[in-house]
Amino acid sequence: MPLLPWTIYLTFAGALLAYLAGRQSPGAARCVALLTALAGWGVALAAAAGFTPAAALADLVNCPWIPQLGIRYHLAADGISMTLVVLTGLAATAGILFSWNIDERAGEFFALYLALIGGVYGVFLSADVFLFFVFYEIAIVPKYFLIAKWGSTNREYGAMKLVLYSFAGSALVLAGVLWAYAASGGAGFGLAQLAVAAANFTPVQQTGMFALVFTGFAVLAGMFPFHTWAPTGHVAAPTGASMLLAGVVMKLGAYGCLRVGIGLFPAGLEFFQPVLIALALIGIVYAGLVALVQEDLKFVIGYSSVSHMGFVMLGLAVASPRAVSGAVLQMFSHGVIAGLLFAVVGRMIYERTHTRQISALRALPLFRLLPFAAVAFVLAGLASMGMPGFSGFPAELTILVGAWQFSPLVTLAAVVGVLVAAAFTLRAVQLSFFGTTSEKAMPDHPAAHHVARKSRRAPAARRDHFRRPASRLPVSLDKYRA
Repeated sequence: MPLLPWTIYLTFAGALLAYLAGRQSPGAARCVALLTALAGWGVALAAAAGFTPAAALADLVNCPWIPQLGIRYHLAADGISMTLVVLTGLAATAGILFSWNIDERAGEFFALYLALIGGVYGVFLSADVFLFFVFYEIAIVPKYFLIAKWGSTNREYGAMKLVLYSFAGSALVLAGVLWAYAASGGAGFGLAQLAVAAANFTPVQQTGMFALVFTGFAVLAGMFPFHTWAPTGHVAAPTGASMLLAGVVMKLGAYGCLRVGIGLFPAGLEFFQPVLIALALIGIVYAGLVALVQEDLKFVIGYSSVSHMGFVMLGLAVASPRAVSGAVLQMFSHGVIAGLLFAVVGRMIYERTHTRQISALRALPLFRLLPFAAVAFVLAGLASMGMPGFSGFPAELTILVGAWQFSPLVTLAAVVGVLVAAAFTLRAVQLSFFGTTSEKAMPDHPAAHHVARKSRRAPAARRDHFRRPASRLPVSLDKYRA
């Protein structure tokens, strides 16, 4: 029996075990979750090591599920899905490690976390559109509870906004899929079956189905103008959930656009291609400019994710083999980079300074106080900028070369986004880790008042507000205040 389906089975079984273990102790739930994530990642790596790339999907499991409607439990994989499955295992393991501080209802947290991961594995391996949709919905529901219960800034608003956007997109996808199923004569929901049937659809049908399906998936991919849930959701989510959201959940939308929208309805892509390219370019530049003026470091990363996902959508919209290859590579690269950035900000910086405001962080010599966090953030930032030697460089370069073959003007417009990405990344690095150590900037800053009120100290002690978190740092803050 092929290995890859076990990523799904092990993860859902681990979710149940983590819930039961959490009733005994939070530590048991953490250990179960980590072992489950490692097992899933190990299976994905073992399957990838023995995988032979082919032009078509390789069947893993194919058996009837609801035969009355032609729905099958059909799992299959190719190089694209294999890449994203490995990314999921990596993001899941890292996210659990960075959620190790979760004590409140830890069993429920890690059970929901693993259920989300199981849904993601299922989406990337589904070769039946109905099964694809079921796993897609399974991946959406746990996000709400993870954010609403264990999130931080405006968590209920962020969770509700994310889920409403996701379900609105799902409704569009479902409408498009049911339309295709009905137009095919009810032959089934298999990707291969629908692709054969879609070849006989009229251009109007293909265009309408593509509009519904692509728009629905583009919402979760964070494509402009459906992106507004993404920064809000990233900021509201706990660190581990932020890593999953940016690392793999946004990739579900891009993968759906590619596998279902573009794969089944090429005539629709041809009709909407100029519009999609324009929206992708607007998303790249607009989100980058918004990131450039953000004060909350998590918002900077959130908007940068929208900008980088714009490159993914640009590669998909251009739809040449080279551009699509670049888009898949960018999905993997951004998944790793965004996960690392959210981990540094949420777990390393915020846990110690109790602030994510750049204006407050610039008053601290974080590069000397948190050298590991600084180096990790700088490396991830360089990768995010697309510097040569990092994964972001070949990904964006491949997309730009593919876009150049479509139109040089498109590439030139996308290059503007590369420059903006360099600007907001360098600003975040400079101000957060190499900012001023001016003593006057600290007492009147809102973060200082917040910490002082929280600690209920006298106003005279307000200047010492950073000593509490700084006391947990490896180096005393006082020596840097001169």
